Amino acid sequence: MLSIADKWDQIHKASDFSAPADILLENYFLLPEKGCALDLACGLGANALFLAEKGLDTHAWDVSKVALNRLQERSVHKELKITLKQLHISSCDLAKNSFDVVVLTHFLDRTLCNAIMESLKPSGLLFYQTYVRDKLGSSGPKNKQFLLARNELLQLFSPLTVVMYRENNLLGDLQYGDRNEAFFVGQKC
Repeated sequence: MLSIADKWDQIHKASDFSAPADILLENYFLLPEKGCALDLACGLGANALFLAEKGLDTHAWDVSKVALNRLQERSVHKELKITLKQLHISSCDLAKNSFDVVVLTHFLDRTLCNAIMESLKPSGLLFYQTYVRDKLGSSGPKNKQFLLARNELLQLFSPLTVVMYRENNLLGDLQYGDRNEAFFVGQKC
């Protein structure tokens, strides 16, 4: 049986680079002009590259050495400085009041929520986008442990002030809108 790191190394060897997450692209104007940002469970690092391009001191953490190596190559090519860290993320890795921005996409570990909020500096922003249980098609994980229940991000991060939240699910005309993910921006008071 493959370890988590080996599993993700294999996935990232075969993956293409993608665009930054919609949560960032649609809400980039909320980012501070300067500060420290973390792309947590960064994968190939499209969000980290975006944050660095916006002038933030950017950190990218992931369990996959392959993903981080590929991100390093890309950041050097783009002449961007990103601090990389390979680790299986746990609560003790997230120091209190360390980041002005934390970004998570397509990663869900409910045991980290309090540590994520504590890692934000006062007025810090959390950008979160991940898969929901009530979705169209088969994108994302199959295991419900890694899928959000309806409005769950609002509950998990209730101490934060909600700046933006969207979860379209199966409402309205199903031909339009993102139906497979929840989008959240919250601010620490």
